[in-house]
Amino acid sequence: MRKLVIAISMLAFAGSAYADPIQGRQALMKERGKLAGQISKVVKGETPFDAAAVLDALKALQANAEKFDVDALFPAGSDKGDTTAAPKIWEDMAGFKAAEDKFLADTKAAVASPPADVDALKAQLNTLGGDCGTCHQTYRIKKS
Repeated sequence: MRKLVIAISMLAFAGSAYADPIQGRQALMKERGKLAGQISKVVKGETPFDAAAVLDALKALQANAEKFDVDALFPAGSDKGDTTAAPKIWEDMAGFKAAEDKFLADTKAAVASPPADVDALKAQLNTLGGDCGTCHQTYRIKKS
């Protein structure tokens, strides 16, 4: 699992260098989804709880959040094209940045206090998932 986390992180790092901000943000969000999916599998009991592997995934999630530069990834004009970013992002940039800042803070808190068991991980995932859900409800166009 560690090798997978490292490989995904390296791909995301390469993806963050895209000249196209839409591709850059999509790459980071895909990585974020994969990492959250790994953690979710542990919570669901599909993957055994391994404290070191969980911490690695949380650290990778934090690194992902730290690379998510809202100004660079959501410049004016990047609301057109192959994107599900809602116009609300550009109408309420301060709120969007605050949502991303909250996700980063909650991810840092999870890394600073790594879960000792599945129940603790479940609580952390509920917080992080809530951050994702809130942002998606407000700042993402639902796919039909």
